[in-house]
Order: sequence, then structure tokens, then C-alpha cells
Amino acid sequence: MSDSKKPDNVVFNQETQQYDAALKPYATNVGAPAIHVKENITWKNKNVIKANKQLKARYLEIKAEYDKIIEELEYNNLVYNAKFNFEPILGETYHLYKDKNGQPFLSIISPTECNFNFIGSFYLTSEHMWKKIDTTTNKLREE
Repeated sequence: MSDSKKPDNVVFNQETQQYDAALKPYATNVGAPAIHVKENITWKNKNVIKANKQLKARYLEIKAEYDKIIEELEYNNLVYNAKFNFEPILGETYHLYKDKNGQPFLSIISPTECNFNFIGSFYLTSEHMWKKIDTTTNKLREE
């Protein structure tokens, strides 16, 4: 064998002039343990599905909350844009009707005491927000 040729080109490092089989990230001889690449595609796919389900559930929760806020905003705009000739008192219930021209107006008269075109009953909270009252139970609608 010539001096320029080393017996094993796989493990001999030309730069350091040493054998470094123990430092290689791969098997360097037939007797070395086999390196098996773990398949993590199924793990990735399973966790991607879980993450997507969790994100979708969170999105739906946020969307439901957003829809409630928009509904509350629409009710507040409806009541505040209605015609009324008095100053509403906090903590009281008022009733919204439509007049002959289709314009909304606010009244203290309950729907059982009149024949106006009833829209809904609303409660004025301490934050000056109008909350719709469920007419079947006479309680504030659950948000």
C-alpha cells in the first residue's frame, strides 16, 4: 500500500490527518448499528389536525363573541336613534314601537297596555347600554 493512500477514506480526515469515525454522524463500517430515520410525518399530520381544530374552535368562540357585540351595537343604535320625548332613567325598562310612518319610538307603556307595532323591550344599564329583554321570560337576554 502506498503512503499517500490511507486504508479507509471514509473515516480518515485529510485536514487533521486523523481517524475520526466516532465523530461522524453516520455509520462508517458494516458492523456499526444501523441508523434508522424516524418517520415523523404521522406525528406532524396528527398534531397539525389537532392544532387546526383548536384554532378553529378559538376562532368560532371569538366570532360568536363578535356577533354578540355587533347585535348589541345594532340594538343600541336602534334605541338611541328612536324618537322619545323624555330622559330615560338608568335601571328602567322601556318599550320600542314603530309609528304609522315606520319610525321607531321609545315608550314607557308596555305592549299589553297598547296596540302599537311592538319591536321589543329594552333595559337601560348603568353603562348607558340598552339590553334587549326576552319577551317570553321578561328577563335580560343572555349574552
